[in-house]
Amino acid sequence: MLDIRWIRENREKVEASLKNRGASFDLEGLLSLDEERRRLLQEVEALKHERNVASDEIGLLLREKKDTTSKKEEMKAISQKIASLDEKVGEISKKLDYLVLIIPNIPHSSVPLGEDSRANKEVRSWGKPRKFSFKPKTHLELLEHLGIIDFKRGAKVTGAAFPLYVGDGAKLERSLIQFMLELHTGKHGYQEISPPFLVNRESMTGTGQIPKFEEDMYRLKDDDYFLVPTAEVPVTNLHRDEVLEEKELPLYYTAYTPCFRREAGSYGKETKGLTRVHQFDKVELVKFTHPDKSYEEHEKLLKDAEEVLQLLEIPYRVMLLSTGDLGFAASKCYDIEAYAAGTGTYLEVSSCSNFEAFQARRANIRFRSKSTKASQFVHTLNGSGVALARTVICLLEHFQEEDGSVLLPMALRPYMGGQERLTTPPR
Repeated sequence: MLDIRWIRENREKVEASLKNRGASFDLEGLLSLDEERRRLLQEVEALKHERNVASDEIGLLLREKKDTTSKKEEMKAISQKIASLDEKVGEISKKLDYLVLIIPNIPHSSVPLGEDSRANKEVRSWGKPRKFSFKPKTHLELLEHLGIIDFKRGAKVTGAAFPLYVGDGAKLERSLIQFMLELHTGKHGYQEISPPFLVNRESMTGTGQIPKFEEDMYRLKDDDYFLVPTAEVPVTNLHRDEVLEEKELPLYYTAYTPCFRREAGSYGKETKGLTRVHQFDKVELVKFTHPDKSYEEHEKLLKDAEEVLQLLEIPYRVMLLSTGDLGFAASKCYDIEAYAAGTGTYLEVSSCSNFEAFQARRANIRFRSKSTKASQFVHTLNGSGVALARTVICLLEHFQEEDGSVLLPMALRPYMGGQERLTTPPR
């Protein structure tokens, strides 16, 4: 969330940000409401002063044993007008609060300008796409051959795009999660969190999922709870409405959760197999940092996520997102795209974002400076470390053999009980 005073004082920057993002927003309407609210508040303050003066005059008249009827009527009329104006201020404030919550964050100066993903810039790549001596299969063909995911029964139990992992498929998911959590806690210095998979409306508002994207979320109507779209939500809200000490920063957290997304805006996109599903597993990385260190920490966060794919020996590229492709809450974002050899495409498996104070202002997360003792907002960062559904696609397609079996990368074998490959189960 942007500060309303900052918006007022930096109108041109906000206008440029909205234009560069391709975002439709009535900035003039917001500023007009803000001006009206401030005008009314000034009027209320003036009336309160009049009321105080009238009250003092009534006190004087009473001490002098004079008639106070007309003065009391005057004060009553002022009080009624104040009440009416307070009601108007409340209505305007409610509208302003909503509008401020749906303004996207300001892109960092290093973010490339562009209308969409075509303007994204490749920062670096790692590994080389494998050359096959045979025609590689797609992950759908491999899944069918190996029998490790049952889409039909998943759809029967819940609905379309809810995969059901079976046998070695379930073992592979569990092993990948364990491998990533141990890497991030043991080597990268993150503290593991096992958060609730349901969060309240305040938590979803704090990280920016609502009100802007509420239609994409799964909501429990009776309790007004939401299934987590990512562990970013519960983990970032660990420190909502708290004031941290500067010496505590930076804080690193990692968490596994399933992620639930309705994908309401994704009609017409690829929906076969694991490419776009309503439930997927993900290990998340979250940081709370000092504002002066957040972009340094952003680069470290990116490298932590990259190491997952390096150890899994999956080729990937790092893309710096343009203004037109940047997420709503992010000031800067890198996508890590792993190579899917069966289809010859790159799939996003991680987004590593710096939100600066955008989430912290919404969630009221501050730190107290050790020198000035004043408090200010922390900067929050997060990234997938990494998302599994598409990582599984790339792993299967990259390590497939001509007979349809799949070799397992060395780093993963200890978590698979020493198993070296996925093969068709005996019938």
